[in-house]
Amino acid sequence: MFGALRRWRQQRILRTQAIPEGLWRDSLEALPFLAMYTDAELQRLREKVVLFLNAKSIIGARGHRVTPRQRVVIALQACVLVLNLDLMYYDGWENVIVYPDEFVPGWEWEDEAGVVHTHEEPLAGEAMERGPVILSWADVEASQDWESTGMNLAIHEFAHKLEMRNGVANGCPPLPPEMAPHVWKRVMVAAYDHFQRRVAKGERTAIDPYAAESPAEFFAVLSEVFFAEPRLLRHEYLAVYQQFARFYRQEPAARVEMLRDA
Repeated sequence: MFGALRRWRQQRILRTQAIPEGLWRDSLEALPFLAMYTDAELQRLREKVVLFLNAKSIIGARGHRVTPRQRVVIALQACVLVLNLDLMYYDGWENVIVYPDEFVPGWEWEDEAGVVHTHEEPLAGEAMERGPVILSWADVEASQDWESTGMNLAIHEFAHKLEMRNGVANGCPPLPPEMAPHVWKRVMVAAYDHFQRRVAKGERTAIDPYAAESPAEFFAVLSEVFFAEPRLLRHEYLAVYQQFARFYRQEPAARVEMLRDA
């Protein structure tokens, strides 16, 4: 019963909250990596974007005005992660907060000695457990061009939201029944340890060295690479690529090769 009610509600939202064609095309052109998807897949992505925007408020902070195009560009990058997954992966939180530029979160925490510390380092993005995704629009916009930046901020932060579905940011999202958690853990730990050693030796890695910070950052950074430069991930860490392909239910490296050979 509840499944039928949910589907009816989604169809009503899709009928009444469509994205204008010009806005949709303009937003797609801002994200070159989406060229690998078929028209049918882009239509499904469009529907997910509409549903995402209905469920989440994307609001500006520190005087930033979020434009319709910015809303769609952000939602596109959130929804490409769950194109072949249920949008319920993003349940449990409501807002995306967009700053014009880097922001200082102002966290405070108390260490074991009872000393209170404040985080004063500026950030470009943050995913809060059971809370909002926070983004710097300047960095979202800059990282739309993977070729020049080698990063994708929005995908990074929304990947954190997926892994937080398990209750903690530890580099392991909720896996489908057909995927063995012990295999995921073995593959990810081996790759993370190897990458940490490369970074510690001072190697100039094609993958952002920030991935060596923690298992959670390793998952988020490699999720960026999986979508924006999938052949790099397949080349560097084939077993991770294969696990990601099974989890995200996508095969982007093959898509990119077909696109470039066409």
